[in-house]
Order: sequence, then structure tokens, then C-alpha cells
Amino acid sequence: MPLGMQCISNMFSLKRGVDRSACSSGHTDAKLNNLGILWSQRDEIETAQTYLESAEALYNQYMKEDGNPPLDPSEHFMAEEEKLTDQERSKRFEKAYTHTLYYLAQVYQHLEMIEKAAQYCHTTLKRQLEYCGYYPVEWARNAATLSQYYLSKECFMEARHCLAAASVIFSQAGQVPSAEDSDETEPDQQDLPERKAEIARCWIKYCLNLLQSARKLLEDNIGELDPDRQLELKAQRKKEEDEKEKGRKKAVLFGTSDICDSVLAMEEKVSSVYPLDFQEAREVFLVGQNYVQEAKEFFQVDGYVTDHIEIVQDHSALFKVLAFFEEDYERRCKMHKRRIDMLEPIYTDLNPQYYLLIRRQLQCELADTYYEMMDLKVAIGNRLEKLDSHTVKKINSLAQFAIKYYELFLDSLRNPDKVFPEKLEEDVLRPAMVAKFHIARLYGKLITSDSKKQLENMQTSLEYYTFLVDYCEKYPDAVPAIETELELSKEMVNLLPASMERLRAKVSSFV
Repeated sequence: MPLGMQCISNMFSLKRGVDRSACSSGHTDAKLNNLGILWSQRDEIETAQTYLESAEALYNQYMKEDGNPPLDPSEHFMAEEEKLTDQERSKRFEKAYTHTLYYLAQVYQHLEMIEKAAQYCHTTLKRQLEYCGYYPVEWARNAATLSQYYLSKECFMEARHCLAAASVIFSQAGQVPSAEDSDETEPDQQDLPERKAEIARCWIKYCLNLLQSARKLLEDNIGELDPDRQLELKAQRKKEEDEKEKGRKKAVLFGTSDICDSVLAMEEKVSSVYPLDFQEAREVFLVGQNYVQEAKEFFQVDGYVTDHIEIVQDHSALFKVLAFFEEDYERRCKMHKRRIDMLEPIYTDLNPQYYLLIRRQLQCELADTYYEMMDLKVAIGNRLEKLDSHTVKKINSLAQFAIKYYELFLDSLRNPDKVFPEKLEEDVLRPAMVAKFHIARLYGKLITSDSKKQLENMQTSLEYYTFLVDYCEKYPDAVPAIETELELSKEMVNLLPASMERLRAKVSSFV
């Protein structure tokens, strides 16, 4: 054990068995904190946990049994007339306890006790505001990070409150002097534009997650909006939401009344309840889109390639989920076209040698977007008495673009000799199989009056369906990843040959 750590441990041992008087409690609490910090810095997390939990228990027991602030360790080196007031002692004791909770939150994070870590982080943030012991930028960053935990639990009211508080407190940076020790300066003070952009990105995730969760609630078994479910949820929300929010909000509010007013005004800019129709979804979308622009001001493609692309992908995802709420198919197509317009230029400019994984992501997203647009154009065409040449040309064009990007993705999986892998890695198994399945379906959707070309398309489609069936027969462990696609592929492998024979017979009769 290092000498410094041993000295602190020995001092702590001398105090064992001594009563928890005002004299000893402040000393012991500080030593337990220091030991917890030292052990955590040496990656002895469980040892650190023991000391910090002891400090927490000591604080709770002392406050229960006495309640008056203990002597601060520094007072032993002060003349009587220099001794601290009770108010200052209380402030320092509470600050030490806040530090205990802060380090416990980190310890629980290391131990992957995520829920407990979030609880302690939330309590720490509340106490820092209560006792005015925080750096605005650091506090805002921690609150924004905590919001992402609440998002993972779909606790949107709590997530929004954390983000609103983060935005309000961040606005104090450089304006409000910190109540922390005067000889310290906030470490992030020089990085304000970046921190602001990071908080904006958390807001984007909030809006995107809220919309995506609403979609899950509303979609039917083919991925379309279910009107009956929509009416049911609207009626249910009217009855329950007000009472539900009152009860939960008491537990999460940050800060004093003046801060609360500012936070409340920030919260009112975006809902925390599931949007259930296009108008409600659009309001959330617009807030998210504003934060996209704010984040892109700092995370520009020149210097922050990966961050910039992730923000653009989130922007695309916002359009995608908004399109779900749109009933008009033509307007839906236009929303997906916006996605194409923002993703294709980025994809084109990326060097495949350095950005292979990102290019694969964009290939799949572009292919899926063209595929979705093609489906919408087919649905529009089905409403017409007769397909006109313009619609046919548009459907075929969209299908060809989707095939192009799916093929580019599949080609990226080939080895340097251009050979497709016999067995796919787990992380690309489903994307590759879905790409094969969609290409098979797309060839079946191509419209042509040339029977010979139609037979070629059907043969190509059959080959892709067959690939899926054969692959899963050879590697049965792949089946759970693509059960639905496999079932449909088996059906098509059985049906297509007969359809092709009928078409050949029809062609032969005209020869």
C-alpha cells in the first residue's frame, strides 16, 4: 500500500471506537472520502465503494443523532476568534457529503450498477444546486448525460427536465461566479461552443427517441399507423397524464424557485408525452431539427467528420419517423427525398479506405430509403386505374437505386479477391441477409413489358431468395436473425419456378 494511503488508513483506524462527536465526524467523513477517491484512482473500485458507503452511512447516522454541523478539520489550526460559524461548518459538511455521493455515482457506474449510479448522480446534481457548489458547464454536461439514462428507460419527463436544467445552467457559464473554491477555475470554460453542441446533440436524441417510441406504440403488424390504437391512446392520455406527471415531477425537480421557473419555461418548448398524430409529431420534429442546426455549427464536416455524419444521420432519422405520421404518400416521399439529399453527398465524399464502417451504414440507409420510396410509389400507382409511363419509370428508377446501394454494401463484405464470405460475421449477418432479401423483392417489383426481361428479373429474384434458404440450411444458427425473411424466401422459392414456367409458356405461344 502506498505511504500516503497507509497514513490515511492508520489515522482512520485510530478513530475507530471513538464516539461520533462533532469533533470526530467531520474528520472521519473527510478521511473516508479521501480513501474512497484514492482507491478508485487505483482501480480498486470495490474497496473504494466500501469506504464511500461508510462515509455515506456516517453522514446519515450523524444527522439523525445530532443534526448540528461538526467541526471542520481546518478549525484545529485556527485561533478561537477565527473559528467557523455554524453556517459555514454546515456548508462544508454538506459539501463533503455531496462529494461522497458524486464519487459513489462514479463507483456504481464502474460496477455497472447503472440504475443506482443514475440515482446518485441525480441526487448529487440536486445538492450541488441547493448548496450553490457547482461549475455551470460541468453541471450542465452531467445533467445532459443523465438525461440519456432516462431516455434508455423511456422516462421522457425526467429526461426532458435534465436537459432543460442543463440548458438553463449552461447559460450561466461565464456569468455566475462559482461557489466552489475561489482559487479553482472551471476546466471546461474554454470549450463552451463544443459543450453547447454536445447538449444540443442530447436534445436531438431526446426528440428522436420520443418520436420513435411513439411510433412503436402506434404501428400495426405491417409498420403502418393503426387508427384504432391512435384513438385508444388519445383517450387514455387525457385521463391519466396530468395526475401521472404531478406525482413523478416532485421527485426530479432541480434547483431553487428562480431556476425552476427558467427550467419550466424551457420544458414548455417540447412535449414529454408521446405524440399521437402528425401535428404533435411535427412539433417535436421541429425542436429536434433546430438542435441539429445548432450542433452542426460546431461539429462541422471539416474537422469532425464522424460527429458531423452522426448528426446528419439523426436528422435523417427524424425525417424518417415523422414520415410515419404523415398520411399523404406523396408528402411522405418528399420527406424521404430530403433524407436522400442529405445522405448521398456525404457518402460520395467519404474515403472508403478510412471510413468503411460509416460507408456501410450509409449504404444500408440509402438503400432502405430508396426501397421505402419505391414501396410508396407502388402504393400510389395501385390507386390509379392504369399506371402511366411516368409512374412506371419512377418506380423502376427507385428500385434500381435501392438495388445499387444494397449491392454496394454486399460488395464491401467481399475479400480482396472479390469473393463473398462463405460464413458471415455476426455483426453483418442480418444486414447482409436483409439486403439479399430486399434485392430479391426489388427485382420482382421491376415493371417491364418485355417478357424476356421479366423472366431475367424473376430468375435473378429466385437466385437471391435461394441464397437465403441455402445459407440457413448450411448454417442453422443464422435462422433466429432472419426468421421472417427466411419464411417468405422459402415461399418464393416454391412459387417462382411455376410462375416462370407459365410466363415461358405464354411467350412460346406467341412465337
